[in-house]
Amino acid sequence: MFETLGERLQGALGDVRSRGALTEEDVAKAMRQVRLALLEADVNFKVVKQFTAAVKDRATGADVLESLNPGQQVVKVVADELTELMGGSGRELVLSKSGPTVILMAGLQGSGKTTACGKLARYLKEEKGLDVALAACDLQRPAAVDQLKTVGERAGATVYEQGTGRDPVDVAEWALGQARAERRDVLIVDTAGRLHVDAELMDQLAKVKKRTKPHDVLLVVDSMTGQDAVNVAEAFAEAAEFDGVILSKLDGDARGGAALSVKALTGKPILFASTGEKLDAFERFHPDRMAQRILGMGDVLTLIEKAEQRIDERQAQELERKIRRDQFTLDDFLEQMQQVRSMGPLQNLLKMLPGVGSQLGSLSVDDKELDRLQAIITSMTPEERANPKIIDGSRRRRIAAGSGTNVQAVSQLVKQFAQMRKLMKQMARGKMPSLAQIASGR
Repeated sequence: MFETLGERLQGALGDVRSRGALTEEDVAKAMRQVRLALLEADVNFKVVKQFTAAVKDRATGADVLESLNPGQQVVKVVADELTELMGGSGRELVLSKSGPTVILMAGLQGSGKTTACGKLARYLKEEKGLDVALAACDLQRPAAVDQLKTVGERAGATVYEQGTGRDPVDVAEWALGQARAERRDVLIVDTAGRLHVDAELMDQLAKVKKRTKPHDVLLVVDSMTGQDAVNVAEAFAEAAEFDGVILSKLDGDARGGAALSVKALTGKPILFASTGEKLDAFERFHPDRMAQRILGMGDVLTLIEKAEQRIDERQAQELERKIRRDQFTLDDFLEQMQQVRSMGPLQNLLKMLPGVGSQLGSLSVDDKELDRLQAIITSMTPEERANPKIIDGSRRRRIAAGSGTNVQAVSQLVKQFAQMRKLMKQMARGKMPSLAQIASGR
């Protein structure tokens, strides 16, 4: 996400970052490049003007220009201002202390609203441990009810629906009654969307809001539409009060115009971002972390959170014990590889490491390579996975045939695994291998 914007901003700040001394002219030149990068990213012109003025004002102050490392200070100022632009500290959903929390979802047709309902339901169930129900009140679009039932089932949420022949306002009120009777923690109400903002859409939304008295009204906008997404958010803000934004399709947004403009122009924070097609590709939007990602500074906190969600503490302790006793097997390696893959595409994980994202550039880290390794390992017998040393020529030919690869690929995996075990053994004994050793595998 934001690859184009990130590359341009990092390029604009590259010269400033490496300098030992800076003048006001150096900062002004960098800001001209930053301004151009933001405009090309489809960020609103007024937002760009205010942003660059704020950065320039802070960056040309004596506390920055006269500091020991002024270049790094300027980058920090840009990161701080980007964070503030996207919402500062962000905010959490308002959860009711008694009775079901009602979340009303709004958005245009095609924005990904119904899918976002399912993703939010799964997030609240898996991350917060809440009992979630969905109300099918989008009776405008054909098959919307069926789509909500499908995503609801996949998310593990109950779906309240009465078909398509009812008044959506009545359905919303009935669903709230059901949620109260069944003591649900959360009710997410999916409302109708249209191809454009109109009076009929807003009137229906206002009526549903009046009947259900939601704790949060969330607007789903398609981040890939850039400035158009911001225009939609502004129109909704004028016609129907909403509390926060969900950015859908953020993984396909190379520019970033919507994310950098919507808070400044509507005053409403971005609460969540949809980062892929799968239901679990949905996360809290942290402005500070997103700013760091854009500037190539990584996002270690999100990476740690993803790891904590996927990795069992007891399994981690058992793995540590095996490494210390030199009992790490290919079965263990396969299990760790599967856990890493469950955290998302490998390239996205690497970009969260400080400095790594900018080094990747256009290089593609292919997850199919992991598929190949998995195929090789699963084609081995339990005895071979426990003790790869017994894998001789005939065994390698059998494994290659079973995995659809070749003998060279099997030999390379066995060799690399042996090198990895040696490094683990050294590290378990408190000996940190040199970079040369890591590179050579000695």
